Formats: sequence, C-alpha cells, structure tokens
Amino acid sequence: MSTPITPEPKEGHHFIERADAWLDARTGIDSILHESLDEPIHGGARWAYVFGSGLLFLFMSQVITGVFLTFYYVPSADHAHTVVSYMVKVVSSGSFIRSIHAYGSSGIIIVLCLHVGQTILYGSYKGKRELLWLSGCILMALMLGMSFTGYLLPWDEKAYFATAVGTNLIAEVPWIGPLLQKLVRGGDQMGTLTISRFFVLHVFILPGMLIAFIVGHVFFFRKAGAAGPINEDPIEPKLPSVPFYPRQVLMDAAFAVVLIGILAVIAKMIPMDLGPSANPADTHFLPRPEWYYRPAFQWLKYLSGRWSLVGGIIMPAILALVFAAVPFLDRKLERRPWKRPITVGAFLLFLVCYTGLGFASYHDDYSDPAMAAQMHKQDADSQAFMNSPFIPETAGGGTPANVASADPIVVKGHALFQSQSCNSCHGEDATGTAAAPALTGVGAKYSEAQLEALLHAPNIKMTAGGMQPVALEAKDLEALSTYLRQLH
Repeated sequence: MSTPITPEPKEGHHFIERADAWLDARTGIDSILHESLDEPIHGGARWAYVFGSGLLFLFMSQVITGVFLTFYYVPSADHAHTVVSYMVKVVSSGSFIRSIHAYGSSGIIIVLCLHVGQTILYGSYKGKRELLWLSGCILMALMLGMSFTGYLLPWDEKAYFATAVGTNLIAEVPWIGPLLQKLVRGGDQMGTLTISRFFVLHVFILPGMLIAFIVGHVFFFRKAGAAGPINEDPIEPKLPSVPFYPRQVLMDAAFAVVLIGILAVIAKMIPMDLGPSANPADTHFLPRPEWYYRPAFQWLKYLSGRWSLVGGIIMPAILALVFAAVPFLDRKLERRPWKRPITVGAFLLFLVCYTGLGFASYHDDYSDPAMAAQMHKQDADSQAFMNSPFIPETAGGGTPANVASADPIVVKGHALFQSQSCNSCHGEDATGTAAAPALTGVGAKYSEAQLEALLHAPNIKMTAGGMQPVALEAKDLEALSTYLRQLH
C-alpha cells in the first residue's frame, strides 16, 4: 500500500499556510505536533499536573546556563576558583547566570518534592505505571547526583569540605568502599583529578543519562496515559478527556514563567556567594552541605562512628528500595488518599522527619556559641571575598601574573607600590623580607579607610620599623590601598 503524497503548496495560498505545508511535506511536523499536543487528559486540565513540565523546564534552564558557565570554567584545582571568581566579578551578567544555575538546582529539588507528593497523594503510580514510577525514581537519583557533583566545581572552602564529607561516606561501603572513594576522588586526596572527574560527571555523563531517562519517562507516561483525578479508574478511565493543548499547555507555560520569574528575582536580589579558595589545611572550617542535604548530614551526626555504616549506607539503601517498590506494594486500585493511610502516612511521616532533621541541623549550628561564631566568621569571609576586587592568578605570591588583564585600580596600585619603593622593604610580591613583614592578608585585618589612614599616618610600631608616611593624592592612596587589600 503506497503512502499518499502531500501536494506542494500552491502559489495562491497564504504565505504562512504555504510555509507550513512546505515544511510538513518534508518533515511531517504537523503529525508530530498532533501526536504531542492532542494527548487526552481524562477529567480535564488541572494545576496539579504542572510539576512534571516544570521539572523539564528547570532542567532545560540548567542546561542553558550550564553551557554559558562552561565557556569560562577550567576543571583544575589551580584555576577553578579563579575562573569562577572571574565569572562572578568581571564577566557581564556572570554572577546572575551563575546564580540562576545555582538556585535552579534548589528549585529542581523543591518542584521534584511537589511532583512526588502529588503523585503519591493522587495514587498516580497505580495501574500499569510501574515502569513510569521506576524511571522517575532513577531521574530523582540522577538529579541528586547532579547537585552533588556540581557543588564541588567552584572549589571554594565550603564546596571542598562538604564534598570531602560526602566522599568520606563512600568509604563506609563494605569491602569496596575505600576503592570506590579512591575512584571518585582520583586518588587518596581531593585535587585536580577530583574536579576533572566531577566535571565530566556533571557536564557529560549525568546529563546524558538524564536525557535518556527523561525520554523513557515521557514514553512510559504516554503509553500508560494520564492517571487523572483521584476518583478516576487508573486502568480503564471513565471521565471524559480533553486534549493537552491548549489549556494544559497554557497552565504549564504559566507555571514555567512563574518559576523563571522567581529564579530571576532571587538571583538578582541575593546573588549566590563564592567563598575564599579551598584551603585543605584549614582545620577550623565547619563543612555544611546544601539545605536539601542538611537532614541527611544531621542524621549522620546521630549515627556516626561504628554506626556510620548503618546510618549512612544500609538504612538509606533500604529506604530507597522501599520507595522504589511502592507500586508493587500498594497494588489496590483505590486512589483516594484517605483510603490509603499506610502509603500516604508513611510519606508524610518521612517529610516531617526529614524537615525536622534539617531544622535540628541549623539549630545545632547556632545554639552553641563557639560553633555559631565560626559559622558567622565563615559567612563574613565569603561576604568579604565577594566584596573584594577580582584577583588574577598570581606568579610568585601576590604579584599579578598578567597585570594588563587585572582590575585597572589594582594595576595602578601595583605600579605605585613599586614607584614608592615599597617593594624594597616588603619584597616584589609583598611577601616580606628581613627588613619588613609580609603585607599579604592585610585586607582581612583592616578596612579600606583604616588602611589608607595607616599609609598616610603610620602607627608607632610601623614608624619604629622605618615606615615613612605615604605622600599621595587621595585617588592614588585609594589605588595603593586597593592593591594591598587584594594580596593573599
């Protein structure tokens, strides 16, 4: 049986109709749109169904913003923090794009919880939807993996130490734990090999797997069909159906606009911070994961030491298996939540416990005075780093390796540092000599105003060491102070 031939558009047709007919004759786009948009929704369109499309939109947003970030990123322990700092402080809209990407991961977790909650409350996993549920569980695990691998890439202190805690947990796996930890880290210690492996996972492997399972998830969804409202039969729907287009499409689009609006406002008003570069020798830093991993972090605090294997590996594995087996355990076709007290009650109990552990983690951090002081110090260090000018990679300590590419004020300050013969006592890179101490780190000790005052009128100790007042105009003095404050 031959396939009917679609005629070429005639000259008298409207231009848009002609273009559509020309494109459809070569691609079959009309049949694709018909198959995609005319999907029947039993019981009609509902706002409760927007979360799946919202997750797909957020994933696309993560891909787009992630591509822009990879234009600058270098997966190396020597360069990662510098290039992220460059993106945040120098690149036009770099901080905004990075904030959209960072907050987008939190948005995915929130919408994912809403999607899972709606699915459980509506009993949408019932009927012939076991594969649909299992593919969704795998997608959730992959999303959490994306968040974990991406957290290390800025290579600041909080990313380094939080990832160190996470990879230490891998070593608790019986028999193969230490080998897995070494495989993930690329060695015994975290460094460039760790970043490169996390980068490949975050940018190539996990997104590829996500795309594959998204396609499978959509296929299983279209095969089983929409479950409909809670009073609908999940196998043989009785309620009248309406097409996916236009009402449900408009609802999904409106939800996507709300999501991007919320992300844009938060990214603009509260840019994602970046702390100082990772310092493995810092023994005082308190590592803390992102908020959605906080409950698990608190759980591990309760079951540490000899119980770490049970609390960190066995119990989460059992919980994940039970969660994945929900469609096989809850086999009745009853979908009303008040008629399914065990499944719904277990889910709500988990939410309460997980939320309670998260609050307990934050409470513990700020109820102990010493711990609270350290947490405030870490926040202050991150804020101070964000407020400081961009510092290019250095050669020999604090001197910019390529002064021509540095902040113009820093360049001017560096020139004044040499012209005023400061380098004759403090060294070419301000790391100190026998005649005068190092100036690296003065930015953490003095504010800009305090440092300018000391340059203009040295204190008794500085005068006794041979320091002379710096006679410069206000703008030059400010440039010299800016250069000194960015030295590390």
